Amino acid sequence: MIPAPEALARLREGNRRFVERVASPAEGPSAGQEPFAIILGCSDSRVPAELVFGQGFGDLFVIRVAGNIVAPSQVGSVEFAAERFGTRLAVVLGHTQCGAVAATLEVLRQPRAAQSPNLRAIVERIRPAVEPLLSEPAAHDPAELAAAATRANIRASVKQLRHGSTLLERRIEHEGLMIVGAEYCVEAGTVEFLPD
Repeated sequence: MIPAPEALARLREGNRRFVERVASPAEGPSAGQEPFAIILGCSDSRVPAELVFGQGFGDLFVIRVAGNIVAPSQVGSVEFAAERFGTRLAVVLGHTQCGAVAATLEVLRQPRAAQSPNLRAIVERIRPAVEPLLSEPAAHDPAELAAAATRANIRASVKQLRHGSTLLERRIEHEGLMIVGAEYCVEAGTVEFLPD
């Protein structure tokens, strides 16, 4: 375990190296932004949206939260980007080996009372999407269950964004906003866009 002061020093050093590598203002930090896509992704450190999609500064409006869940602040963030920048694509990006999905499955199988209320709030947002899977044949195969739960959670978040905001619904119907789901494979580095 790295102590906090050492971790902070690493971040400072990493940023120093980053700033030194920036070749020109067009490739580096910018005061403006014109994101062509909104990415609602998981906080997992292995899934940095800008790198996964090969994009640079100002290209993506990225919202990250454990389990790529949809809560009011995430909906508001998507609304903000759609309104402020006119962005017409929103992607819910889940991934394999998702710890939040795994934690939800663990809680469903063996409930624990000691969980913090904040962690429980994440689990409770994932629960409705994955709980029905426990009565399906996939429940007997842990790998199959994890894969099905990850995709069910992505689809649930897409549905919540599509139908949980009057503003987004209006933009979908009248302005061509598209909200889609995708799964990043941590092992292979590939992104698969999920069919509706």
